Amino acid sequence: MGSRGLVGRVAVVTGVSRRNGIGFAVARRLAEDGAALFLTHWAPHDAQQPWGAEDPASLCRELGAMTRVADLAVDLAEATAAERVIDEAVAAFGQVDILVANHARSGGDGSLFDVDARMLDGHWAVDARSVLLLTQAFARRYRRDAGPEGEHGRVIWMSSGQHLGPMRTEIAYAAAKSVLAGLTATVADELIERGILLNTVNPGPVDTGYLSEATTDRDLSVVEEVRAAFPRGRVGTPDDPARLIAWLVSDEARWVVGQVIDSEGGFRRSRW
Repeated sequence: MGSRGLVGRVAVVTGVSRRNGIGFAVARRLAEDGAALFLTHWAPHDAQQPWGAEDPASLCRELGAMTRVADLAVDLAEATAAERVIDEAVAAFGQVDILVANHARSGGDGSLFDVDARMLDGHWAVDARSVLLLTQAFARRYRRDAGPEGEHGRVIWMSSGQHLGPMRTEIAYAAAKSVLAGLTATVADELIERGILLNTVNPGPVDTGYLSEATTDRDLSVVEEVRAAFPRGRVGTPDDPARLIAWLVSDEARWVVGQVIDSEGGFRRSRW
């Protein structure tokens, strides 16, 4: 957008830990539109993944050249982490206006016959419970402006298309994300009375490094399958969902509420 329409607002964006990630793309878009940023990250999780961890301070410095930035390293699997995030955001900026719950747990999953209670509980804690508690804490600290046109509160949840087709070998992740898609209308109905609009975004398959950085024969075959399911072979990039999210948190989207929006670029799920 580049309209600077978010000047004076503070956005909390979780899961901003890699330049190739959706969280960083969202944060950059919101910074371009004038929002101050409170970012969360948890490098120990990334360090366990194939892509490895990046230096969060470097990302914050890059975004800090565009806007005011504060950040927090926090494990959102902890029961009290969500409230701490919002409390520290308010302490840093005096207010919160936007919450983008982008974080998610990767790995530690399996098929129906592989998962156990530990896997299910682990994904529930990060992918669903923490999002609900973040939203609760955000809504309690949000202060709406006077008048119907002054309601700038926005919450964005992230889904993963589990409502559109099977996600074999990702039972724990899909189960937790299904909670968010299923609760969107209900929670949105509660939040709107506080001047907060909630929507959920399903970004579809986005190359956050797992496609462009694939090296093994198995991974390369997955890359070809994913590309073949997109029109013209063009896969999603982190900026694709970021553009949508930047619009949803703007005043231009003030009449969109309680929706699960699939932003998949024509992804032909039947082929996948």
